[in-house]
Formats: sequence, C-alpha cells, structure tokens
Amino acid sequence: MDCASLPDLDSLNVEALKALAIRHRVEIAAQRAEIAARDAAIAIREAEIASRDAEIAQQRQTLSDELAELRRSSSEQIEHLKLVIEKLRRRVFGIKSEKIVIQLEQLELHLEELESSQAEMEAAVERVLPAAEPKTRSRRKPLPEHLPREVVSHAFHGDCCPDCGGQLRQFGEDVSEQLEYIPDSFKVIRHVRPKFACSGCEHVVEAPAPSRPIERGLAGPGLLAHVLVSKFADHLPLYRQSEIYARQGVEIERSTLAGWVGGASELLAPLIDAIQKHVLAGAKLHADDTPMPVLAPGSGKTKTGRLWTYVRDDRPAGEDTAPAVWFAYSEDCKSEHPRQHLKNFRGGLQADAYAGFHHLYGDGAIYEVACWAHARRKFHEIHVIYASPTTTEALARIGALYAIEDEVRGKPADLRLSVRQARARPLLEDLRKWMEKALHSLSAKSETAAAIRYALSRWRALTRYTEDGLLEIDNSAAERALRAVALGRKNYLFAGSDCGGERAAAMYSLIGSARLNGLDPEFYLRTVLAQIADHPISRIEELLPWNLALSIQTQSSQAA
Repeated sequence: MDCASLPDLDSLNVEALKALAIRHRVEIAAQRAEIAARDAAIAIREAEIASRDAEIAQQRQTLSDELAELRRSSSEQIEHLKLVIEKLRRRVFGIKSEKIVIQLEQLELHLEELESSQAEMEAAVERVLPAAEPKTRSRRKPLPEHLPREVVSHAFHGDCCPDCGGQLRQFGEDVSEQLEYIPDSFKVIRHVRPKFACSGCEHVVEAPAPSRPIERGLAGPGLLAHVLVSKFADHLPLYRQSEIYARQGVEIERSTLAGWVGGASELLAPLIDAIQKHVLAGAKLHADDTPMPVLAPGSGKTKTGRLWTYVRDDRPAGEDTAPAVWFAYSEDCKSEHPRQHLKNFRGGLQADAYAGFHHLYGDGAIYEVACWAHARRKFHEIHVIYASPTTTEALARIGALYAIEDEVRGKPADLRLSVRQARARPLLEDLRKWMEKALHSLSAKSETAAAIRYALSRWRALTRYTEDGLLEIDNSAAERALRAVALGRKNYLFAGSDCGGERAAAMYSLIGSARLNGLDPEFYLRTVLAQIADHPISRIEELLPWNLALSIQTQSSQAA
C-alpha cells in the first residue's frame, strides 16, 4: 500500500483503526503467499534446469564415447585401406615388372662401372706410357649454342720471336671449348690463344694450352666435381645424372660421364694413398665395416662385398691433428683384409665385436678398445619392447658414464684421464658388480641376460678407455662415417663391379675427409681437380683437405 493513500490516523476512531490494521495484515499475508508461490516456482524451475544439466552431461558422455569408438574404428579402417592400397600397388606393378626394373638398373650400373674402369685404366696407361701420336677420337657434338660463353685469353708472353728475336705479328688464334658447371647451371669456357708469326723467319708462337683435369677431356674441374659428388655423396647413378643434364639442354651420354669418373679416379689416386698413410699413422683408430652388394660378373646376380672404414679423429681429446677417414673395399669379409690394411698400424683399435678383428689382438701391437654404444644398444632394444627394472637400471648406469664424457669432450687427454680415473672407474666397478648379481636372478635364455653377458665378456676392452685419455668411450666416429654408405646402398642397391667398389671406397675417403675438416666436398674437389694435373706428386700432401682448408674457407668467404 502506498503511504500517500493512507487516511489521517488522528481522525479515525478505534474501530476504524482496527479495520485498517486487519486489512493491512491481509494484504501482507497475500504478498507473502505470492512470494512463497514464486519461490516454489523458482525451485521447480531450478530442479528442471538441474535435471536438464544432468541429461546434457549424460548426452555429452555418450557422444564422447561414441566419438572415441568412431575414431578407433576410423583408424582401423585407414590402416586397412593403406594395406589394401599397398597390395593393389604391388598387383599393378607386378612381381615380373619389379624384376625387370631391378635387372635394368643392375645392367645400367654394371655398364657404368665397366666404362669407368676402362677410362681409369686408359688414363693410367696413358700417364705412364704416353702415346706417340694422339689417339683418334670420334667427332664430338658441338656444345649447345644457348649456353653462356666465358672467354679466357692466353697471350704468349714476349714480343720477340724465341728463335731469331724478330718482331711478332698476330695472324690467327686457336680456340678450344670446355664445358664447366656452376652450381645449378652450365657455362662454356672458351680458351683463346692468339697465334703470332715472326716477321723475320715466320716462326709461329702462342701461349701453351691450359691443362685440363682429364687430358683432352671436355669437362672442367667444377663439372667433374659435381658429377663425383652427385654419384658418391648424393648417390645419383650416372644414367640419372645424364637425364637431369638433358633436361637442362645439355646432352652428356652416360658413357661419357663414366669416362670422366674413371679418369678423375685415376687422377686422384695419389691423394687416397696420402690419406691412408695419414690415417694409419695415428695411435688410435676407429674401425667398422658394412656389407656392400656387388653385381657378380656374368650371372646377373649380386654377391656381397665388404667396405671397411678407418677413422682418425683425435679432436675429442683436444688434439690438433687433422681428422680423416680411409675406406677400403674387399670382395668378401675374410679376416685377412683388415690384417692387410693394418699390418703397419700400432695402437688402440676401437671397433665392435666383429670376429674379423679379433685375430689382430694376438701379439699386443694392436689392442682392443670396445664400444659402449654397442653394449648400451642391446639393453635399449630390449627396453623399447619390454621395459623392466633391469634394463632401466642398466641404461641409467651407462648413461652416467656418458654424462662424464660429455663434460670432458674436447679437453686435453691428461685431464680426461684424471676425470675418468676419479669418477668413471668407481661407476664401472659398481656396474660390473651389479651386472654379475643381476645375471644370477635372470633366466639364462633371456635377452637381458644375453646383453649382460655381452658386456661382461668384453669388460677389459670396454673399460680400457679409462686408462688412456686419447681413447673414446665408443666407436661413434666410425659409425658416422658409414652412414653415407648405408644411404647410397639404399638409393642404388649395389655397386656394378669390384672395381666400382674400389672406386666408391676412394671417393668416400675424399668426401668423408673433406667433411671431417669442415669443407664442402664439391668445393674441395673442384679446387683439387683444378690444380692436381700440374701439381708435383712429391708435394701431393698440399692438396689434402686439412692443408687446403684455410685457403678454401678464405675463398669461400670472399665469394660470398
């Protein structure tokens, strides 16, 4: 009730006042009843909302479960479809078609190796017994006219005739062309040598012809380097390179490329010998080997050759000696090959447990340094499939040894030795006791027990690294060197012949050593091939990667 509508209370008698009070009480009771009804309605509404919320939550859970089931079913369908597609692809191409493709690639590679071997042999014979008359060669196709030309003039030094001292007059010039490769493009270098005749005696003079990496060869050093790196570092067979060059408008037959590879291999052979000498002169070697499928002559099938790698890298021990890697190829995996490779080596051989190296440790001239990475890998392979407290403990303990090595990598050998003696030796003693105890609680036939026996049976060799700061805890240096070989094997499956295996080993040595010394292999080979034809063999060491590193890096920074 509004206060303005109330009567004047002073003017009302008692009965009127009582009636007014009763009326107000009735109104208040009605208002309270209305409020109670509204509260009841609100409560009902809230109950309805709560019921709906519960229903929505239930629906959400149901939808979530259905979505999870749908995802699982969808994943299974996807995997099934992938399997069906793969089966259909195999049916489309067919087993016979796959065999035809593989046989064709085998023949292509075999032909490449035969042509490269022939070119290498001819280059070696010509270098030792130069022909009295230049060999007649088939007429070459002219170099494409659309390629840019760079003219290099070779002027005769002198104004007078060397025979009579008369005045020289130019009457012509000799022009020869050389195909060169600039990264991602070709160009033709035109060598121009003006010809002069003496006005007095008609004697003809001109500048000597510039030397070429391959005698009378068309390829410049940059193109040769690109072909070698593409084949042995990027793992592109020569017939594929020929197809790539053809797309750029330059037709170079596969046989021509094979001849260049053979000629370059013969030219670079002294460098391989120098790398071998340097690698084997160290007091510690990392060694490893890997199978290399090789096409067996006449049968069309492959046999298994072997590629051996020997790495000299003392940088982790703070040494300044240049790192290098030498690869050697053999037609089988007989132990006589590493014996022949290392007949003059004396020191520590860091290698895996391959039986072919075991005979080297008999007389003490070469002592075994085993690889903790191999020992750890055996536990890790078990752990990723079935983790157990034993494998977890083994990996943790071996990891503690590697943590120490991380701290001393690159430090001087004497410091590494003292740290290992103080911290690694006690851990190794505890590790051995733990392994011996764990072995008794495991089944003799379990894989974990086999992993423990592998480590304990080589314990002397595994702990030898703590006795010499120059040694390493594992053989990772050799394993890294073999990764390029594994990639090449994946890309083109095999070598075309035993000669091809030997050639691959030589190129891997140059490319791997260049990388170890921080050089771009193609830049390094381009520099070497531009110089080696005229370089004295007695100073071949000047062209080794570590001796060219500073000058090449300087040239590279200036070019950039």
